[in-house]
Amino acid sequence: MSRFLGQIRQLGYVVPDIEAAMDYWSITLGVGPWYYNPQVPIRNYRYKGEAYEPHNSVALANAGFIQVELIQTRNDVPSMYRDFQQTAKSGLQHVAYWTEDYDRDLDNLAGLGWKPVMQGEVGERGRFIYFDTEYHPGTVIELSEVAGPKGKLFKLIREASEGWDGKDPVRPFPDLSTL
Repeated sequence: MSRFLGQIRQLGYVVPDIEAAMDYWSITLGVGPWYYNPQVPIRNYRYKGEAYEPHNSVALANAGFIQVELIQTRNDVPSMYRDFQQTAKSGLQHVAYWTEDYDRDLDNLAGLGWKPVMQGEVGERGRFIYFDTEYHPGTVIELSEVAGPKGKLFKLIREASEGWDGKDPVRPFPDLSTL
């Protein structure tokens, strides 16, 4: 367990073909079902202090307590995902810690000298931030707010994985505004 943020809750993989990755994880590894969003609606996105409009596809599933995130970039917007790919890497790009008190944890990490690189919001109370913390080659740390609808989505995904029978391996993301 992290001394700063508790348990790692998510492993984020940057992949060149998200559909093939979902097939591999569900068929070969038995992980699923996958909740897939072909274009994540990210608001207030910033990379190194500059605003951009990324187009990323994301798929989420749980393998027990840990959530697996697959990410495919669909445009050439500057991001830590693009940086990772440009170094000819595919695979584990980040580990994420979840928080219901985003501001407190962000202040604590800033006090430790952690430097933000990429941030944005997905839904209400769904902020995220990635830090310049490449301690393991290519792998950075994300802090993800789960106090609102995003947290409810993550609970739905975890519950769907419990006892999953392999049917309907890819499912659409529910509308966060309805959760």
